[in-house]
Amino acid sequence: MGILELEWIGLVITGLGTLFLFGEILVNARGIFGLLGVGFMTIYFTVYMEPSSLGLIIAIYIIGIILIIIDGKVVNDGTLATLGAASMLLAVGIAADNVFAGLYAVIGVILGGGASFLFLKAFKQRDMWSKLALKDQLTKELGYISMNQDYEQLIGKNGVTLNDLRPVGTVRIEGQDYSAVTNGQWVTRDTNITVVQVDGTKILVEEVTE
Repeated sequence: MGILELEWIGLVITGLGTLFLFGEILVNARGIFGLLGVGFMTIYFTVYMEPSSLGLIIAIYIIGIILIIIDGKVVNDGTLATLGAASMLLAVGIAADNVFAGLYAVIGVILGGGASFLFLKAFKQRDMWSKLALKDQLTKELGYISMNQDYEQLIGKNGVTLNDLRPVGTVRIEGQDYSAVTNGQWVTRDTNITVVQVDGTKILVEEVTE
């Protein structure tokens, strides 16, 4: 029995193939990882697949990789990446001779994909992932700043309590409901209040006295 006929060898081949393919996507390896990944996966598919269905299975696998790249570069919400990973797992599973060999191959893809992130510790991350991370960070910061500015405009405005503030509760100011807190005092429901201070998203109110 040759080594390629062993059921568990699919785990090694698909693991290494996925490791280097994902590594090429994550870090700038100048195409070396990509060539290694393509080489391992070519060996896997050509050994286990019949020529008549080889093209279709490879197409499913490649589509999976493309979906992952599109998700990371354009959409960035995880949906296409999930579909892409499912396509890759389906392709390697179908290509195997039997259920056990297919299971080994699927495990190899999972392990290889997870291990590929170790390359980030030794190689330079691709610019597109850095830009996405920076964009996401800036979006969150701008959103937080915008929220703070909206809340700061509430200072000096009057409203009414929707429940007892003990000292935290809900108030309604100009038709909008907000979570608010008093300076330790308990304020009963349906009491007129005014906003005296805003700290981030924390709204400090006090009872309006006649």
